[in-house]
Amino acid sequence: MKPNKKELLSETIKHIDITALDSTYIIDSMRQMSFSSRDTASAADILQLMINDKESTNWLILAGSTSAGGCMQVYVDMIRFKMIDAIVSTGASIIDMDFFEALGYKHYKGSQFVNDTHLRSNYIDRIYDTYIDEEELQNCDATIKKIADSLEPRPYSSREFIREIGRWLVKKSVKKNSLIQTAFEHNVPIFVPAFSDCSAGFGLVMHQIERMKEGKPYMTIDSVADFRELTEVKLSAKTSGLFMVGGGVPKNFAQDTVVCAECLGFDVPMHKYAVQITVADVRDGACSSSTLKEANSWGKVDTVHEQMVYAEATTVVPLIVSYAYRKGDWKKRELKNHSLLFANGTKGSGILLK
Repeated sequence: MKPNKKELLSETIKHIDITALDSTYIIDSMRQMSFSSRDTASAADILQLMINDKESTNWLILAGSTSAGGCMQVYVDMIRFKMIDAIVSTGASIIDMDFFEALGYKHYKGSQFVNDTHLRSNYIDRIYDTYIDEEELQNCDATIKKIADSLEPRPYSSREFIREIGRWLVKKSVKKNSLIQTAFEHNVPIFVPAFSDCSAGFGLVMHQIERMKEGKPYMTIDSVADFRELTEVKLSAKTSGLFMVGGGVPKNFAQDTVVCAECLGFDVPMHKYAVQITVADVRDGACSSSTLKEANSWGKVDTVHEQMVYAEATTVVPLIVSYAYRKGDWKKRELKNHSLLFANGTKGSGILLK
């Protein structure tokens, strides 16, 4: 007899708490080892350099499903403990996973060895061995529409709209330590360059269609404004570092700010620090948007402090971030408060207009 929906959604994913473990010994030991162990220790060392460089603005780049898979609290803690100043992400990580849980919904432990037709008949979505209740996900879509309905109908950057979601969560969230709400409260901007490619897209389409039927104006997402604003964040600090989980659009978007600034006539340094954790292959010319050394040929990333780590991210990210937490250098660091660049509207501080 096949399990019913209640049985399939019976055991929730527990997000790892990096403050409850001390990875100092294992990272220090890995530094004396070989292969991916030594690469992981090197990545931890580069994150430490980023944290200790007072002139560096540090960006967390997210792609893939690690938030659903148990690393959601890790990224929240990177904000809480002043390790990062901005986030560039896929929409799924921010909306389908983080905002979804902020509404009180959960991700569930499942199995990749399952009849997916049976899952579909129970309205359950699968991310490898993780399950999501599709009905709850559609409630997430509808909530995005509700927030969009409440705003002035005009173009918004994804950063601006996500900040409005954070403002809404301060009053309405069930889970008070979501990534969006924590970023809002610490003035850490979140950029999602392909914003419609997630639950938010469904909600915004519903918003637009309803407004069009009523003959009313509607809000839109301005992806060019995203690029402009993130380039301004890059220009606002003397140097920068990227901690990248996965790659793809968020990675390339973050790296391209150097080239964008150059096109606008600014002499801006390449990203000084860069870590990428990925399982993508390089031989097809992709590797989640090129290796870091390859990115150097495009003028995006310096090669003095860069490290590729070829590992499944949920296995190494908690170790690296726990190491940074235990080292404690974040206590001496001040957040850059980049959201305040845009406090007086969408034009930022005017750096790009000078």
